[in-house]
Amino acid sequence: MANFNKVVLMGNLTRDVEMRHTQNGMALAKFGMAINRKWSQNGEQKESTCFVDCTAWGRQAEVLSQYVKKGSPLFLEGRLEYSTWEGDDGKKRSKLEVVVENFQFVGGKGGAMGGGADEGGGGGERRSAGGGGGGRKPAAAAEGQAGDVDYGDIPF
Repeated sequence: MANFNKVVLMGNLTRDVEMRHTQNGMALAKFGMAINRKWSQNGEQKESTCFVDCTAWGRQAEVLSQYVKKGSPLFLEGRLEYSTWEGDDGKKRSKLEVVVENFQFVGGKGGAMGGGADEGGGGGERRSAGGGGGGRKPAAAAEGQAGDVDYGDIPF
């Protein structure tokens, strides 16, 4: 029987991206997302929120840590990964998380993030931390200024 492990999510970040590097220099970004669901049951409006932990690697991790923050909307594709470990108290722990394989910024230029086919998203599988981009940075990031970002200058 064939196997298929694919997750597609669109929601908002629940916390700022936590950026780290592995011992060999690979960028690693961890963040959480909240995905809301609304429906009607017997004429009554219901709502629930699903909280998901996500991990991105390489250049994707670097781009996410630079351009999104708590509350930012994000569309992502990835795969589920299950981890187990022993906690400090000696009990077995486990966690299911999404490993990001592709993402797209969502929202208008007036909103938190830019969108559109030419303006966002990372692509492909894991990449090396130094891969792609040609060294271009958006003007606000290059000058250390806060404010609007020109998403046409994002290096991918």
